[in-house]
Amino acid sequence: MIEGWRRADGRKGIRNVVVVAYLVECAHHVARRIVNAADDIDVHLIGFPGCYPNSYADRMMNALATHPNVGGVLLVSLGCESFNRRGLREAVLASGRPCELLVIQDAGGTASTIRAGVEAVERIRAEAARVPRVPMRLDELVIGTICGGSDGTSGITANPAVGRAFDALVAAGAACIFEETGELVGCEAIMAERAVTPELGRELEAAVEKAERYYTIMGFGSFAPGNADGGLTTQEEKSMGAYSKSGSSFISGLIKPGDVPPAGGLYLLDVVPDGEPRFGFPNISDNAEIVELMACGAHMTLFTTGRGSVVGSAISPVIKVCANPETWRRMSEDMDIDAGRILEDKATLDQVGAEIVDLVRAVATGARTRSEALGHQEFILTYKSFEPIGPACLPGRPSPVAAV
Repeated sequence: MIEGWRRADGRKGIRNVVVVAYLVECAHHVARRIVNAADDIDVHLIGFPGCYPNSYADRMMNALATHPNVGGVLLVSLGCESFNRRGLREAVLASGRPCELLVIQDAGGTASTIRAGVEAVERIRAEAARVPRVPMRLDELVIGTICGGSDGTSGITANPAVGRAFDALVAAGAACIFEETGELVGCEAIMAERAVTPELGRELEAAVEKAERYYTIMGFGSFAPGNADGGLTTQEEKSMGAYSKSGSSFISGLIKPGDVPPAGGLYLLDVVPDGEPRFGFPNISDNAEIVELMACGAHMTLFTTGRGSVVGSAISPVIKVCANPETWRRMSEDMDIDAGRILEDKATLDQVGAEIVDLVRAVATGARTRSEALGHQEFILTYKSFEPIGPACLPGRPSPVAAV
């Protein structure tokens, strides 16, 4: 049976981590030293490096600090940055979680703040530990997916295996989120056909068209040199591989970073900023997208890779699904699922998909993923700008059966 930590908003977490959050790069070192001194796998470092305000970053930090996997928060501020530290602290306290704020300029400097921070983490950890465990159902989970370090095997093994897992999880009532609209160019029409309403279909097409315009203006596409070295030949090939992670269920909605799915179903996360490009590339690394999935409430992320990746994440576990059997043999210590067996005729897509679902259950019950056990807690948050979604983006959904 899955057990979770009940939060005041009714959601349940599969972890009970204490977050130490720096609110400007100037406070990063102090916050990191506090986390290191805690020496606890469930004390995690997150933060925003910018000094001038950004509504997206504020929304993201609020969503992450009140994520269902978070049991308490320590905020570390330099003191003169523009981040609304008191507003964030009030939001965390209002969510029913313990939260303390340290301002380095008021606390006496680096060493004094580290000492105070270590003591604060102990208090927060003790209070968070008192939150009771409660039964949790599969349909209370939010699960994200992303691919990174893709190669010619990704779209044949790991990605469609995740698609099979997503179909099973959606049928069980879970909320499943796929993203990377910049890697779905050319797939917009077939996604629109899977939308629960024609209006949602048009929103899905518009999101991909926006991504294509953005990349064209930037002169950069979501196609890395490593993708080509790994056997991918065209953007279309990469797009179809990325698309296969979504499975075959109806698409219930389109959301943006920080939007929590209102019910079970399959959702597309639009990660490309609205308006003209102002802040550079939409996502500078895979972890930026994992952070956005977490801001939408993802309890865990299914990360497919053919070339191999070692990243994990703060707050929410990352499950690595390895597409390439050779990569598995080289890097199995960082991988959770060997989807490369499909290429070697040792397993079918359905079998690996079922294995992924079983591991989702196990991780939700408390089993550590490889990246968790190895101590990976990568995190990155940059500047972006988004407009709120419209009513056509969340029209509701029919029964969770396959669309195609």
